[in-house]
Amino acid sequence: MNNLTRKQRKMLYRILAAAVLLVAVKLLPNLYLPPRWMEILLYLVPYAVIGWDVLWKAVRNILNGQVFDENFLMALATVGAFATGEYAEAVFVMLFYQTGELFQDYAVGKSRESIAALMDIRPDVANLENEDGSLEEVDPEDVEVGSVVVVKPGERVPLDGEVLEGVSALDTAALTGESVPRDVGPGDAVISGCVNQSGLLRVKVTKPCEESTVSKILDLVENAGEKKAPSENFITRFARYYTPGVVLAATALFLLPTVALALLPPSVQPAFLAGTDWTGWLHRALIFLVISCPCALVISVPLSFFGGIGGASKCGILVKGSNYLETLAKTETVVFDKTGTLTQGSFTVTALHPAPGVTEDALLEAAALAESWSSHPISVSLRKAWGRDIDPNRVTDVEEIAGHGVTAKVDGRAVSAGNSRLMEKEGVQWEPCDLPGTIVHVTVEGRYAGHILISDLPKPEAKTLVEGLKAAGVKRTVMLTGDTEATAKAVARDLGLDEYHAQLLPADKVERVESLLAKKSPGAALAFVGDGINDAPVLTRADIGIAMGALGSDAAIEAADVVLMDDNPAKIAAAMRISRKTLRIVKQNIWFALGVKGAVLLLGAFGVATMWEAVFADVGVAFIAILNAMRCLHVDEFKR
Repeated sequence: MNNLTRKQRKMLYRILAAAVLLVAVKLLPNLYLPPRWMEILLYLVPYAVIGWDVLWKAVRNILNGQVFDENFLMALATVGAFATGEYAEAVFVMLFYQTGELFQDYAVGKSRESIAALMDIRPDVANLENEDGSLEEVDPEDVEVGSVVVVKPGERVPLDGEVLEGVSALDTAALTGESVPRDVGPGDAVISGCVNQSGLLRVKVTKPCEESTVSKILDLVENAGEKKAPSENFITRFARYYTPGVVLAATALFLLPTVALALLPPSVQPAFLAGTDWTGWLHRALIFLVISCPCALVISVPLSFFGGIGGASKCGILVKGSNYLETLAKTETVVFDKTGTLTQGSFTVTALHPAPGVTEDALLEAAALAESWSSHPISVSLRKAWGRDIDPNRVTDVEEIAGHGVTAKVDGRAVSAGNSRLMEKEGVQWEPCDLPGTIVHVTVEGRYAGHILISDLPKPEAKTLVEGLKAAGVKRTVMLTGDTEATAKAVARDLGLDEYHAQLLPADKVERVESLLAKKSPGAALAFVGDGINDAPVLTRADIGIAMGALGSDAAIEAADVVLMDDNPAKIAAAMRISRKTLRIVKQNIWFALGVKGAVLLLGAFGVATMWEAVFADVGVAFIAILNAMRCLHVDEFKR
């Protein structure tokens, strides 16, 4: 009872009251046999208790031009049952219909809980620091860019910003689905919606409230229902024609035999009319109407997609609409950008090959010092690998040669660090390397000192991702990269990818995706996975674009159809499994509802099905379909 809303509790009380009154009226003849008019009045009491709102909605909708809906069907069927003397059946049908409606309302409410929980990530207040150092609680929408807010332990970060002071760990589970905290300190960027777990943080606001990460995420989730999947659109169109069709069929089922009974003499009447009268055919038509109510489809199909989107959000996977969820379920080809998607996106020294007479430490020291003034990722990786403080006084006459490398004086000696083109420019004989990666050749005083291998290593979860996609039904995995042929080949081989294309410019990637789209099977989809920043054209061109590692990235959230809020590539396979599970449940509900209704409709037309079977074909089928749809919410198996 505590889990029910006020409206749901009120409906439950009405159902219980009507059920008690119905039982009392049914037992009354054992004590007192009332006259017919009193019996009708007695049955009208529980009928009015449980069905007054259905009748009112039916009348109101008719006046507004919306005739054919479930309220009209239930009103027509139950009023008709009263007309034929089936008083108890009329009350019973309305009672079961309202019970089904209560369960549907409860199921929809449960499916919204994950979305409602997500809404809690938007803080209601921000602690604004005034010029005198005092704190003032204000609405985050009133905080201007450049202001300083204080985030106390246990509070949510109200706005995107940069840490000015303080060290803490942030819980990003509400955004990413991951339980591992993220450490932050001065200079680090923080995003709204994260929970500050330990230290006090002073944060300089970098974005207004309406442009903050949490606002963008909530806007995506709230508007996801507007983008309907083809299955949902089918059900909407189906119900538009189905309901008037069954009303006409029920009318024909009543009128044609009744007219035949009235106009044709008994000797020429068809055999199926023998022993029947107009009340029997009216009863069959009413049963037909009860069976035909499309609640099971109209409720369960959108509920399945809503549950799938809500369940995915628990894992830090944002799907912008049920149409994208259905497209994802039909994906047979997945195309990846390499850097930052399958690989870590940061260079690491993986091998040192010094020349004879040179130690590994001396080789690395010369390269790290020569590159000490450069901000290039390769230079950063060299300094990180050396791991010692660099005295800037040791390095002079630094010259960075675009597309070649760096030259400098290190401790007064001439040092060059760069690619083979730099070696050739200086006329130095260099040694080739068969290992995949970026090669940095080093010379000291014009003599070859050796080379250093730098690689962008695959993410630990990347191999699991490819295996998971294969298990989920993906037939083809492709990697696109601007890196060298050798590096691309090695990564593709290590991860088990089906295909790779190397040394591509951004425009080349679009052409490759176009080519793959032309080769895909009819009805299948192609997904492109990238970082959402450099790959926006490809994300847009693919059937479905997936941006990963998008925590705090506006470009990723805007460009992609599916957004993974952290850097775990295994969640791509999880998103695929969630989408396919959702679509499988949708199809199960469609075929189950249509199959049962079709069978019972035929039985009802031939007078075999009773009102009990009719109620099962309506409320029972809806009940089972909604229970099945709620399975979309369970995603614990995907949170890895």
